[in-house]
Amino acid sequence: MDTSTYQQFAQDKLGTDFNDIELLVTAFTHRSYLNEHKKTVREHNERLEFLGDAVLELVVTEYLYNNYPDPEGILTNWRSSLVRTESIGAAAAKFGFEPLLRLSRGEKRGSERARAQILANSFEAVVGALYLDQGYEAAKRFITASILSTFEEILKTGSWMDPKSHLQELAQSQEAATPVYKVISEEGPDHDKVFSVGVYVNSKLRGQGDGPSKQAAQQKAAEAALDYYKKA
Repeated sequence: MDTSTYQQFAQDKLGTDFNDIELLVTAFTHRSYLNEHKKTVREHNERLEFLGDAVLELVVTEYLYNNYPDPEGILTNWRSSLVRTESIGAAAAKFGFEPLLRLSRGEKRGSERARAQILANSFEAVVGALYLDQGYEAAKRFITASILSTFEEILKTGSWMDPKSHLQELAQSQEAATPVYKVISEEGPDHDKVFSVGVYVNSKLRGQGDGPSKQAAQQKAAEAALDYYKKA
């Protein structure tokens, strides 16, 4: 893929022309790609990701501080919901990052969870590249369009809360009961175990989830139960 593709992406999705298009190309370059192209590629995106993470957090913090008079704890929870892996990965997918990713052959065949993390990392790297090439205001405009634009929906749905906390509030208000989590099954060797957990309200299964730990599976089960209540 040549640099003109990335410049077109910058124009269409980032609203600007890059002075140094190699910065943007690097933002899409995963470490694994560098390992397979050591003779032609000099840098991967982790340093840009480090920078972009700080810029993203500052823009989101500034927005929340200037627009909401709520206590620090609430603002922190809101910020966490906006910058978490799922949020920025979804934004990267929506803005068409995936076809531009430069990955090794192995990473291209990776799991959905691994790909979501790579997308989130690339989002931060693109923010870092945009900041270096075009400045803070350009990075801020992109973050506003891609991340802050989702905030009203996050507030409306309550998805800024931890899924287990949100589920507990819903279950208590709608069914006057506290959710109970139970391990349904455990599969795989100790170093690569997968847990399946169900969450029950008034002894009725409301959601089920899988994960590499009981805690992760509980979170997935809570998310599934929240979907149940949304549809009920």
